[in-house]
Amino acid sequence: MSRIENLIKTDKIVGQDVKIVVSNLQERIGDLLEGKRILISGAAGFLGSWYTDILYALGAEIVGIDNLSTGLLENLKHLLNTPRFHFEQCDVTKYEWDGTKYDYVLHLAARPSPDDYIKHPVETLLVSSEGTLRMLEIARRCDATFLYTSTSEVYGSPEVIPTPEEYWGYVNPIGPRSCYDEGKRYAEALCMAYLRQYGLDIRISRIFNTYGPRLDWSMPGYGRVIVKFVLQALKNQSITIYGDGLQTRSFCYIADNTEAHILLLTNPKAKGEIVNIGNDQEITILDLAKTIKQLTNSKSELVFKPPRPDDPRRRKPNITKAKQLLQWQPRTTLKEGLQKTINWIKTKINKQL
Repeated sequence: MSRIENLIKTDKIVGQDVKIVVSNLQERIGDLLEGKRILISGAAGFLGSWYTDILYALGAEIVGIDNLSTGLLENLKHLLNTPRFHFEQCDVTKYEWDGTKYDYVLHLAARPSPDDYIKHPVETLLVSSEGTLRMLEIARRCDATFLYTSTSEVYGSPEVIPTPEEYWGYVNPIGPRSCYDEGKRYAEALCMAYLRQYGLDIRISRIFNTYGPRLDWSMPGYGRVIVKFVLQALKNQSITIYGDGLQTRSFCYIADNTEAHILLLTNPKAKGEIVNIGNDQEITILDLAKTIKQLTNSKSELVFKPPRPDDPRRRKPNITKAKQLLQWQPRTTLKEGLQKTINWIKTKINKQL
């Protein structure tokens, strides 16, 4: 576990979670990733930095790329200048491969926050189209395993709850969210085309709402609902809810998400598979706000605003496939994960004081 010591020194909450995930994975996959070369786009982001830490701790050699439009170099500072990690600040849509042979390529680069991607629809679409094409081409030329992190947003406003991978989706192709939703759907289609035409070993995850430490808490109006609610509650500001608050989401803690993805990446039976990764415990946004208010001992009032356009009414994954194929299911309860997230945000706020 010496590979995690620097992380624990710089971020105890994340480091302790990474240590547990790595221990669980070592029991499952042993030293399979030791010495493997891995390219990760979006490496400085919320998901990307967690995956980078865990893959590094499992012995991989990693090249991480990120243009830092939504990612934070702070998430990777403990790995900078270490022998098995190299960071390149660049846009994935313009990334020039230098011929390095990779065993795995992970394409995570994206603008996942609605507030952000609605402001940058063209860039959002290009990351899913041109960015995915570039990463797929590198994987094809290396004969590498390719992992694409897609999203539950490909289901749009689903008519089937809980939603299985076989559901085709109910999406507005020209609405304000379409730059993200349809971009991800196109990227999935491109991945499957590379599987069918070139035989590339691709794996696709459809990620449902994920939260935890390293979600960017510093951006005003940030679109991730848990971060927004926690910040409002800690400051005793009004907690703003769009719509009636009875819309639902299913929240998965980041450590559980990460473990599932490494199992998907390394499972020999997962070639060509699309797997929902998330927590199947559903909660209303109103109850989420009340829970966060309780956990933070906040005096905040709940304030309701007009609903957002095309906001899905319910979101709950069917994770039967993940349970069967990956032998995985989330371990962290919502209250446990929320408390860790609250504690992490508190440490960040205190450092600024």
